[in-house]
Amino acid sequence: MEDIDAIAVLQDPVRRRLYEYVAAQGREVGRNEAAEAAGVARNLAAFHLDRLAEAGLLETASRRLTGRSGPGAGRPAKVYRRSAVEREVSLPARDYRTAAALLAEAAETAGLDVELRDVARRQGEALRGSTAPCEGLEEVAQVLAGRGYEPYVDEGAEGAEGDGGAVLRMRNCPFHVVAERFPPLVCGMNLALLEGLLGGSPGVRVRLDARPGLCCAVVEPSKTNED
Repeated sequence: MEDIDAIAVLQDPVRRRLYEYVAAQGREVGRNEAAEAAGVARNLAAFHLDRLAEAGLLETASRRLTGRSGPGAGRPAKVYRRSAVEREVSLPARDYRTAAALLAEAAETAGLDVELRDVARRQGEALRGSTAPCEGLEEVAQVLAGRGYEPYVDEGAEGAEGDGGAVLRMRNCPFHVVAERFPPLVCGMNLALLEGLLGGSPGVRVRLDARPGLCCAVVEPSKTNED
C-alpha cells in the first residue's frame, strides 16, 4: 500500500509537473527554479515539493544556490532531486523482481552470458519490427524515451566519436535492481537489447560506459556516419 499511496500523490496536476521537471534534470533543483518551470508561485511549489519528499518520491538537501561561501553568500536553500527508491504497483500483487533476480542468478551461475545476449538482441530486433531506421541521435532519443531510458544529450563527452563529442546518455536503467546485483550479466544483456533495437539505424552505435546513477550504455554517432 505504501507504493500506491506514493504514486497517488502524483494525481495532482501541479505536483506531477513539479515531479516530472525535477526528475528530468538529473541534478538538484531549487524551489524558485521548479516554480518557474511549473508556472506556479514559489510558496505553492514549496508546498507540493515537500509533499513529494514526504511521499518518498523526492530527496532533499540544503546548499547555497549562489555558488559562493562566507559572509554575504546567503542562507542555504532547500533543494530537491528524484529519489533513488523505486515504486511499483501491481494489483493483485506480483513479484516479477524476485523472479528476474532468480533467473539472472541461474544464468550467471550456468555461464549463459552469450545465450542471454543472443536472446536480448533478437528481442530488440523484434521490438524494432518494421519501424524505419533512426536518422541521428534525436530520433534515437525518441525511441529510447519510449522504452523508459530517459535519454539526454551529453555534449563534449570524453571518448565520443561524433561531431562535438555529443552522445546520448540515459538517466534511467529499466533493469536497475537486477543490474546492481549482476552488473556484467545484465549490462551485457542491456547492450545487446539496444543493439537489436537500434541495429537498423546507420550512423549510430551503442557501447558500454558505466557511470554512477546512469544507465550502463551510451549511444553515439559512429565513424561510418562521418566517412
